[in-house]
Amino acid sequence: MLVRSLITATAALALVATTASAQKVVSTKMGDGGSPHETVEWAVGGAKITLTYGRPYLKGRKVLSDVAPAGQVWRTGADAATTLTTDKTLMIGSLMIPAGTYTLYTVPDAKMWKLVVSKQTGQWGTEYHQDRDLGRTDLNVSTAPKPAEQVTIGFADGMFTVDWGTTRAATSFMVH
Repeated sequence: MLVRSLITATAALALVATTASAQKVVSTKMGDGGSPHETVEWAVGGAKITLTYGRPYLKGRKVLSDVAPAGQVWRTGADAATTLTTDKTLMIGSLMIPAGTYTLYTVPDAKMWKLVVSKQTGQWGTEYHQDRDLGRTDLNVSTAPKPAEQVTIGFADGMFTVDWGTTRAATSFMVH
């Protein structure tokens, strides 16, 4: 019984260590296409995760029709492709992502989005080649806790999230 309690406590502490995160905006600058660009770092479970992406404004447009069209690969940001760098292996949804640098895309839809992780890096956001995919995983769609005028991508509390307008696309993540 004592051994089982110790194993359960150790597993709970490991889960807390994996999901606790600290976010730091490293830089903000205007992109060539007019949207602000941010480089954001998270310290999660001993990993350093860095995301560089353009943060377009909705400006009265609609997600799934005017911007980020339903069923089409979207650059998940603005201007240059969104870049994810991790120094540890991540599990986002059902997709294992080894340490390295990748480009993120999404395929939005009303009920379910797909996160696309590409091995191609350094390209403009609209340049996408499916044969360079590392893989894809589902993102569940719900109502965002608060409306986001700018696209906002995050890693917190064991969740990977993309918020824009009143839409939240999210899935679990953890550090391996």
